[in-house]
Amino acid sequence: MRRVAIISYGMTKVDRHWNKSIKDLFSEATLKAINKVNIPKVDAIFVGNMCASDLCDQNNIGTVVADHLGMIPIPSYRIEAACGSGGAAILSGFMAVSSGLFDIVVVGGVEKLTDGVGKKATFSLGKAADFEYELFYGITFASLNALIMRRYMEVYKVPREAFADFAVLMHRNGAKNPYAQLQFEINRETVLKSEDIADPIKLYDCAPIGDGAAVVILCPLEDASRYSDSFVEIAGIGSATDTIDIASREDLLLLKSILIAANNAYKMAKVSPSDIDLAEIHDAFTIDAALSLEALGFSKRGEFDKLLYDGAFEPDGLIPVNLSGGLKSRGHPVGATGVYQIAEITMQLLGEAGKNQLKNAEIGLAQNMAGVASNSYVTILKRCR
Repeated sequence: MRRVAIISYGMTKVDRHWNKSIKDLFSEATLKAINKVNIPKVDAIFVGNMCASDLCDQNNIGTVVADHLGMIPIPSYRIEAACGSGGAAILSGFMAVSSGLFDIVVVGGVEKLTDGVGKKATFSLGKAADFEYELFYGITFASLNALIMRRYMEVYKVPREAFADFAVLMHRNGAKNPYAQLQFEINRETVLKSEDIADPIKLYDCAPIGDGAAVVILCPLEDASRYSDSFVEIAGIGSATDTIDIASREDLLLLKSILIAANNAYKMAKVSPSDIDLAEIHDAFTIDAALSLEALGFSKRGEFDKLLYDGAFEPDGLIPVNLSGGLKSRGHPVGATGVYQIAEITMQLLGEAGKNQLKNAEIGLAQNMAGVASNSYVTILKRCR
């Protein structure tokens, strides 16, 4: 199996892009990535996307973007794994290069959620749950996460304010990120007094609805220096699944798919959680952040709030989390989110993250999931030069 490098990245700002189509956004991000490197060709394209069929009336996304980019006849594939589509696309591209099937691949994600507002977007996103046993009865992802958040607070005696303070940290980071959708700071009172979505979840506990595209370019590590002066290695990658409906789980507060995916990624990269310099985690809701950090091994179960108040997740803390602002502030164009995370980590490791730059970052971790972690993807990147 060949080692795999990321030699370039490109992103659009996450926003309400009323005047841009899916193919426009994906092409913009792809051309940004291609223009940074000297590559002779692209062998294949992998596109993470969840909602285009519902909200943009478009299937066959792979061919749509390849045609728009003028890259016909190379193979181009749409990868769908709900909110984890971006992470699944990264894994697919990694497998294609490491196996030797392709040498240079574009891996991206794209989503236009604002093409379907209100109930239409909520229903489309809800399809990541079990339709027959959850969605059919009116469950939304906000309500599923509200059930889990209430349970977490009761079992571990974690105060409601801790989740609000995590959102505050995300907005403080996102305010410095030019790609972020919500580039402003908030305070605890803003969160706690915001609109009720599904008790105890408030508006500011939730990632916003937005559009965007992110792309990275992969190639064999041994060839990376031919195309770019700076690059990172995908040192470890893992994926796992769990029951799609949360009622079937043995432990509602343990996201097993993240735990298993992370352990596989750590083993492959030959590192442990203590070796990670920064992480981009999937915080579609603030409760997701707590459970993800625990499953990744950065926090003991039920002690998310203690680490938060010790400053562990701050930019100068033990494990800086979501310097991009995360899904909460950068935004969550679902099919693209996993690729945004990889691009943000790559920027940090290459020293190109501007106002959010972390000093001396060597190893970064990205964690992307679908639904309530019904499938999860964990990727570990290492700086090469």
